[in-house]
Amino acid sequence: MRADIQHVLSQHPEIRQYVRQHPNWYRKLGRDPSQLSLVEKEANYFYGRTFPQRVEKVQNHLGLAMMMIEMLKAGQATVAQASQRR
Repeated sequence: MRADIQHVLSQHPEIRQYVRQHPNWYRKLGRDPSQLSLVEKEANYFYGRTFPQRVEKVQNHLGLAMMMIEMLKAGQATVAQASQRR
């Protein structure tokens, strides 16, 4: 592998780890170093760093937070009804 590709991989440990997990990239990068940008894109997709994946993650967290708020409201309403009955 070329020294410039090795330098880029040493500077980006997550991309290096992705290449280690997918060894076919060693061969591809050795033959065509211009595919480094493609490796970076695939690594970002693999690690969930694309914009749509981030948006989906935020939506999931918001949905969970809303569900927790609704549960707390329901619990407070139940406590208030129980105290009124006494």
